[in-house]
Amino acid sequence: MLDPHANPSGELRAVRQPLSHDSAGKHVRGTALYVDDVPQPAGTLHVAVGGSPVACGRIVRLDLEPVRTAPGVVCVATAADIPGHNEISPVGAGDDPLLAEGRVAFHGQPLFIAVAATRDQARRAVRLARVEIAAEPPVVTVEAARAAGMRLDPDFDILRGDAASALAAAPHRLAATLAIGGQEHFYLEGQVAFAAPQEDGDIYVLSSTQHPSEVQKAVADVLGLPINAVVCEVRRMGGAFGGKESQAAQWAALAALAARLTGRPCKLRLDRDDDMVMTGKRHDFLVDWELGFADDGTILAASFDFHARCGHSRDLSNAVVDRTVFHADNAYFVPDIAIRSKRWRTNTVSNTAFRGFGGPQGMLAIEHAIDQVAHRLGIDPLDVRKRNLYGPGRDVTPYGMTVFDNIAPDVVEAVETLSDYRARRAAVDDFNAANSFLRKGIAITPVKFGISFTTTFLNQAGALVHVYTDGSVHLNHGGTEMGQGLFVKVAQVVADEFGIDLDRVKITATSTAKVPNTAPTAASSGTDLNAMAARIAAAQIRERLAEFAAATYGGQSSNVRFRDNRVIVGNHSVGFGDLARQAFLARISLSATGYYRTPRIGWNRATAEGRPFFYFAYGAACSEVTVDTVTGEFRLDRVDIVHDVGRSINPAIDIGQIEGGFVQGMGWLTMEELVFDREGRLRTHAPSTYKIPTASDIPATFNVHLFDGANREAAIYASKAVGEPPLMLATSVHSAIFDAIASLAPHDVMVPLQAPATPEAILRAIAAVTGDGWT
Repeated sequence: MLDPHANPSGELRAVRQPLSHDSAGKHVRGTALYVDDVPQPAGTLHVAVGGSPVACGRIVRLDLEPVRTAPGVVCVATAADIPGHNEISPVGAGDDPLLAEGRVAFHGQPLFIAVAATRDQARRAVRLARVEIAAEPPVVTVEAARAAGMRLDPDFDILRGDAASALAAAPHRLAATLAIGGQEHFYLEGQVAFAAPQEDGDIYVLSSTQHPSEVQKAVADVLGLPINAVVCEVRRMGGAFGGKESQAAQWAALAALAARLTGRPCKLRLDRDDDMVMTGKRHDFLVDWELGFADDGTILAASFDFHARCGHSRDLSNAVVDRTVFHADNAYFVPDIAIRSKRWRTNTVSNTAFRGFGGPQGMLAIEHAIDQVAHRLGIDPLDVRKRNLYGPGRDVTPYGMTVFDNIAPDVVEAVETLSDYRARRAAVDDFNAANSFLRKGIAITPVKFGISFTTTFLNQAGALVHVYTDGSVHLNHGGTEMGQGLFVKVAQVVADEFGIDLDRVKITATSTAKVPNTAPTAASSGTDLNAMAARIAAAQIRERLAEFAAATYGGQSSNVRFRDNRVIVGNHSVGFGDLARQAFLARISLSATGYYRTPRIGWNRATAEGRPFFYFAYGAACSEVTVDTVTGEFRLDRVDIVHDVGRSINPAIDIGQIEGGFVQGMGWLTMEELVFDREGRLRTHAPSTYKIPTASDIPATFNVHLFDGANREAAIYASKAVGEPPLMLATSVHSAIFDAIASLAPHDVMVPLQAPATPEAILRAIAAVTGDGWT
């Protein structure tokens, strides 16, 4: 049995080292190949997508003759040309057509494709279509969906105790509605896929996807093929953030459809505007909340009603909103609590996975409510937060899982000390007393994030490892590389398993032909799953080599050591490559597959029972801001972070993930605003109208510390997941802006700061608490 915390040689040379990303040099030089960089075979055609000009209605006429006769056009296809199923729902819901048929459900919904000799010709051609739709009034907002009763799925609630009675008995009560905006993924590499026909009607697909197996299945279903007739490959993505978990399948399937119809290789790359219009976002919410609390800020009872805008189809909304419910407690114990969720169908693009997968929205709701409690009582918000953290005797979540690894108090204490919070709090108060138009705010917020797919069967991974006769190693697994450093981490683990240098491990493209039936690279679980599967595979080969070495040179296989590119057997030392060659000549297999599934988890959604998470990852951040009360603009002055990654496999990669996650979360909560008009058209559909953080938004003082502590569960080398949890550290920025505005408000006045806290939202909140100014 492998010990996930220990190396068989008792020495780690690659693991724990702050090594650079395996493609870092290629990224800098521009030589890293993405889908659009791969040399195109002769005769490659290009695909463009024609979308609906309205958000809701019946298709009356689709005249594509002008498209067919446009220069360079080889083929035009609609739903009628699909040989298999016109359906790409990731959950089999039957409500996600590849191409709209009969009706349209959102503005920009794909209606047809044009396939032409050049991309420019294809894009120009689709504009020539004559589309007539009997338009109907679209349902665009959560409020409108609630009024129309457009429920998408049954509710999912978690209830503990009697929240209504406890709220009624509480000494203090506060209630309000918080609007939480969505977010565009804004990956640098847009949605793109290449498909080429193969022998016997097979199809090869090169896709920018987090889930090659889902793309493989979607293409097979659309083309009416068995899954084994489709190979999906991905070497790297230029960012994904959840936006290529389920939604990459549509573009790959359209490219494959074009390849099937034309018999030629076909590539589809969405224009940035089309990408933003046609692909889903982070779910936006309206949250009706109420807290009951004591004089010292102890939360006695809570009620949260989460209303999610899901868009026109289910996509992954069930699982996303479930995770919102799971994280509505964040790091706090609430004895009586009711967490309810409702999913609303709207005539907008179907929202989907996004870094944090619903968890950030749940956490923001309770953090905002705590900010309101602290303001009402006139207590430092940090003291209110610390008073309500999980602890001994208060360590069971609303869904019944014991917080067995609770280090949230230690992490909060660490960031409080490292940031010099108390002295800076006093300085902020002094600044606000001396300034009329500029206001400072400071806040520390914690993170407790559950690690595992809550859809339990997804918590599995496979890997394939070959050792060649020169001692070089070929590594393949089901995880995908989207810039997060998964590949180098897994390679570090394999290198140490064999005791060889990292540069002797060849990282290869993820392929459904090598490792089948993979889970998506998502839920922060990429390293946990794939590194363990790869280590299991490598360990099998190492054990065979150890037995062969012991038989050849004498001694016990348990005493054979692999280190420094050599194998030590008693008094003998042989090069790793030499031993591999000898083993091959002795007919010893130098190839192995590894399989891993996360232990001790299982969740029954119907009964709301079980253990949905393998462990929790923790963190805390202190953010300080300055708000201009005249313009509504803010400046992030300083950030201090303490984040828990267990025993880091690669500290450099992990710190990069923490910094990037924080900045992306800050963008979501302060500047990234999705605006749909009354007709359901996305108005913020390009960099000119949608603002993401830039280098100038990052504070000059940005301190990141890794918390010193091992994972108490048997995760790979005692590490913890790092992909998603850091995004939620940015809640501290929203809370700091709240704190600055609250300095203007009497304690009996609520501060109605919504998210994102754009200048307009800040000015509205200031006007509400001061009774004058901008509205």
